[in-house]
Amino acid sequence: MTERNKTLNKWNASFRKGTDFDSWGQLVEAIDEYQILARQLQKEAQSPANSSDFTEDHKKIIGKIATCLELRSAALQSTQSPEGFKLEDLKKLEPILADLLTYNKEFPFDVQPVTLRRIFAPGDEENLEVEEEEEDGGAGVGSPDSFPARVPGTLLPRLPSEPGMALLTIRIEKIGLKDAGQCIDSYITVSVKDINGIDLTPVQDTPTASRKEDTYVHFNVEIEIQKHIEKITKGAAIFFEFKHYKPKKRFTSTKCFAFLEMDEIKPGQIVIELYKKPTDFKRKKLQLLTKKPLYLHLHQTLHKD
Repeated sequence: MTERNKTLNKWNASFRKGTDFDSWGQLVEAIDEYQILARQLQKEAQSPANSSDFTEDHKKIIGKIATCLELRSAALQSTQSPEGFKLEDLKKLEPILADLLTYNKEFPFDVQPVTLRRIFAPGDEENLEVEEEEEDGGAGVGSPDSFPARVPGTLLPRLPSEPGMALLTIRIEKIGLKDAGQCIDSYITVSVKDINGIDLTPVQDTPTASRKEDTYVHFNVEIEIQKHIEKITKGAAIFFEFKHYKPKKRFTSTKCFAFLEMDEIKPGQIVIELYKKPTDFKRKKLQLLTKKPLYLHLHQTLHKD
């Protein structure tokens, strides 16, 4: 079996796994599977011709399938868009992916392939010109600070309770930034990563900020962490990436990040320090964003039966 066929078999198995979860109502698992597969397809669709086993026509279809996976994932995460991309629509793509090498019909949905949309998987590097840093010292060339044009506000509901186990709700109140008033369409991406930077739960985005005042961007939004605290692996952390739109460059950029380690999870108010991009999920080379007393303000609530 060729490497190309092995790759297709792997993608098809992941696609079926995701739609099975979706059919069974296991939405968290379905979202996770869709996002992982979409990321793999995105990478292939954007790969240089000399490093890919697929033709440019194949990659256009791969890119469109990745877009549909993103749309279905967003529909599952949104409480406001019940008429989003449906499971029965997504299932129409299964035979296309299975017969990708011989598929020669028109794609059933009017979506753009990934290669035309400047989509980047979280953590992937984009070769952008170096930005001016807000503080002394740069993050370096090729910082992984540009991300997909995701729809902010894709929050997930609280998980069902389990006896003897705790669930965590985090209210993001505000973030302090010296240029808060200049941040456009800002939102925060929340993720739970293990010690190696691997996702332990689906990634969630807050809605865009509710208001800006002086040196603060206000959110006042609650995030439901998608795993019982007792099930989160030792050494993990909850990350908060502050993102905002740069109209001159026409992309959304990560400005800074913060994180909560497991020993900091306790009920009540907490303020945590802000670090310079790129987001260091392994927490190996941390640089404070500023010497000024500006922080991310959170409030934690633990729910336990």
